[in-house]
Amino acid sequence: MNATELKRPALKSQNPLAQHLNLQLDYDQLTNCMRCGFCLPACPTFRETGVEAESPRGRIALMKAVADGLMEPDKAFQEQMDHCLGCRACEPACPADVKYGQLLEQARDTIEDHADHKGWVKLLRSIAFKQLFPYQKRMRMLGFSLKMYQKGLRGITHSIGIMKLFPKHMQAMEKILPDASSKGVIERMGTDFYPAKGTPIARVGMFRGCIMDMLFTETNVNTVKLLSEAGFDVVIPKSQNCCGALHAHSGEMDLAEGLAQKNIRAFREANVDYIISNAGGCGAALIEYDHWLHDDSQWQEDAKWFASRVIDISQVIVEHGRIPQFAALPAESSKDHTLKITYQDSCHLRNVMRSSQAPRRLMQSVDNVQFVEAKESDRCCGSAGIYNVTQPKMAGDILAHKMEHVNKTEAHYLLTSNPGCLLQMKLGVEEHGKKDQMKAMHIVDFLYERTKA
Repeated sequence: MNATELKRPALKSQNPLAQHLNLQLDYDQLTNCMRCGFCLPACPTFRETGVEAESPRGRIALMKAVADGLMEPDKAFQEQMDHCLGCRACEPACPADVKYGQLLEQARDTIEDHADHKGWVKLLRSIAFKQLFPYQKRMRMLGFSLKMYQKGLRGITHSIGIMKLFPKHMQAMEKILPDASSKGVIERMGTDFYPAKGTPIARVGMFRGCIMDMLFTETNVNTVKLLSEAGFDVVIPKSQNCCGALHAHSGEMDLAEGLAQKNIRAFREANVDYIISNAGGCGAALIEYDHWLHDDSQWQEDAKWFASRVIDISQVIVEHGRIPQFAALPAESSKDHTLKITYQDSCHLRNVMRSSQAPRRLMQSVDNVQFVEAKESDRCCGSAGIYNVTQPKMAGDILAHKMEHVNKTEAHYLLTSNPGCLLQMKLGVEEHGKKDQMKAMHIVDFLYERTKA
């Protein structure tokens, strides 16, 4: 019996969920929280409500109370776990280095094991998590179906008012969805290997993602080309699959671990020096594969190998590549006009992958472009995976405050490094911004389009 087990209290509650949480929650992490409150100003939900239970400190206190048998994990407890964005801004602010994100995943995974969902919810979860996201071909089929809707049926559904049957936040998201594709980056480029321009610096593997490859295929293509410009040979392993982030955030850790194993095998066989992510949410999941699989003796070492090589595209270019020359397009800049850009941090890129300066350095290197830092650009935008769908009220409030700061920059381009953030910022520009003057864009697309020949 280890030290943690000695100090973990015996639980008298007969509640199966309480018993399971008592065993699953990392008691060391629960007791490491000093209740100092440094996390409070970093937490978006606490800043919106001022309610202690809406803070990381408060949620940890709730978890510990359940683990200690002082309270039952009732509906209110479960809703509070769901109400967290999972942005993990509390982690860099924590002087005790409490792994809050891991505690949250443990709590959600355990709650999901005991969840009594309605039949239609079970069906949707099964389709999404088990039948759709793990399979690239099925995601491309979904992309084809969505493309057909966007090209033909969208006009009909809007004209006869079908979309009015959906909640307002769903109507808004449907309007700003980019054009879907049935062809991913490999299919678009016709190859799974793209050579470096000039002498190769390293061989990198590109993580293509599932949503990225379906809705942001052009960004994936530009990612490959930008890496080539920076001096990297790029390989795109064909057998890779979904990163598992949405599964982990939704309490489906067993499925997430299975996806992790397949990705580890795919990139290990590709023999790459770095594993490149262009999506902060995916990157944060990939870099934690060693934690996800730390109890699996068969995968421990390979998971460490994988996690140690995961790096964001901006960071790999700045730290290991040849930074290309970038300049504003001729029509964008003149003596009387300066192109202004601003940046919204991806929470997981900043707080988990700890990369915030590399994207800024690349943006600031673009000739004839003025980078304007937005106030609180490090605060969550409210996207948080599918949070803006499951918690639209809180997500909308956070977005409205975000856009107040963004609008003050008077930027022509609002850049970010994650697909969920990009969709949320597109929504922000549409609903709260200056949509005739400002465009939300992925940083990779902005930079590649302005690469000097």
